[in-house]
Amino acid sequence: MAKMWAGRTDGVTDGIADDFNSSIGVDCRMYKEDISGSMAHAAMLGARGIITKEEAESIRNGLKGIMDDIESGRLKIDMSCEDIHMFVEQELTTRLGDVGKKLHTARSRNDQVALDVRMYLRGRTSELISLVRELAETLTDLAEEHKAAIMPGYTHLQRAQPVTFGHHIMAYVMMLLRDMDRLSDCSKRMNVSPIGCCALAGTTYDTDRQFEAAALGFDGICLNSMDGVSDRDFCIELISCIAILMMHLSRFSEELIMWSSWEFGFIELSDAYTTGSSIMPQKKNPDMAELVRGKTGRVYGGLMAMLTIMKGLPLAYNKDMQEDKERVFDALDTAEMCLKVFIPMTATMRVREDAMKEAARRGFINATDLADYLVKKGMPFRTAYKISGQIVALCIEKGKVLETLGLDEYKSFSPLFEEDVYGEISLETCVAKRISQGGTSVASVEEQIRAVRKALADKHV
Repeated sequence: MAKMWAGRTDGVTDGIADDFNSSIGVDCRMYKEDISGSMAHAAMLGARGIITKEEAESIRNGLKGIMDDIESGRLKIDMSCEDIHMFVEQELTTRLGDVGKKLHTARSRNDQVALDVRMYLRGRTSELISLVRELAETLTDLAEEHKAAIMPGYTHLQRAQPVTFGHHIMAYVMMLLRDMDRLSDCSKRMNVSPIGCCALAGTTYDTDRQFEAAALGFDGICLNSMDGVSDRDFCIELISCIAILMMHLSRFSEELIMWSSWEFGFIELSDAYTTGSSIMPQKKNPDMAELVRGKTGRVYGGLMAMLTIMKGLPLAYNKDMQEDKERVFDALDTAEMCLKVFIPMTATMRVREDAMKEAARRGFINATDLADYLVKKGMPFRTAYKISGQIVALCIEKGKVLETLGLDEYKSFSPLFEEDVYGEISLETCVAKRISQGGTSVASVEEQIRAVRKALADKHV
């Protein structure tokens, strides 16, 4: 069949070329945006007298009928069409005849596809922000429930200092707040209308681009027509934001995987979000967390692909840019699915406070507080640091921990040690005395939770 763009050529292409050129398998999901954009375009054409008002109304009614028929299932999208834009226009022309052919006046597929992608990504970004918000709320609730549960804090994956589980979880909530901000900022730059830029140079028709932009909920228009049709910064920026979000989910997944192992035993994931082994009956595998970690690489790949696609393209539109949608759609789909699993997975996991406390007790993570005890009694920090290290070495040699070492043994290192040392190095005291803003004390974690709840309430998506 000859294509709607037949003219300069006969419009008949080889079947293999058709398959290679086709994008409808990817862009068919934008049918709502394509039809909505076309309805606004028809309204503008009628309002400016470029077509008659009667023709504009006929086109709008025809497009609404197509939308209704697709939604109800009466009309199936013809996957043999080149893209969703051609399918809609072809169906409209079939229904209206020559009037339908007037819809494409004063626009090109170049600005049409740029419009559809922006509108589609705008909606999907809002949905993604809502999911990030839900995860942030879930984790904040989890942090509040375990705000006083003591666990080892790590650096270099070595036990370092005592923290609370609530404090640890709130670190991830802070990351999610930044993810929400990044996605919101990205959405603002995305919300600029390219329709009316046409192929690259604008049009000779007296159009009203502001009319269409306002009708479609855009904040303004692309001010340069060449930039309007060739810009895919918003796709790259969105995948970049998603890549950072996925990095955060991947880091958390890594901890969940470690924490649920026998070696840690800090948490137990619900059976609903784990799998068994096909050969080892004792296994309970954190497959969902592992998949989130693995799918992060998939999103990174999409980001690198988009940067590579765009890096050598001269202005204005080039067919290479057809590859944008599959990359950004896949990143959105991937992140959305990961969040939909992550939210209930973390909400239903069992936190084993006893195991965390025991690991903290055995890790000598109160050694810094032991040194601080001596410093507060007048000893230089470096001297106190050395003595504390020597005491830890003695505990390891004798199979003891700092809390079980005898006072006489402490005094053999310094006469400054008194009975009050045991209160000073208790894990509860170590945590409670981390009073600096943003620290791990229960009061600080409560302050963080209040701040986050206010921030979430103030964010409107």
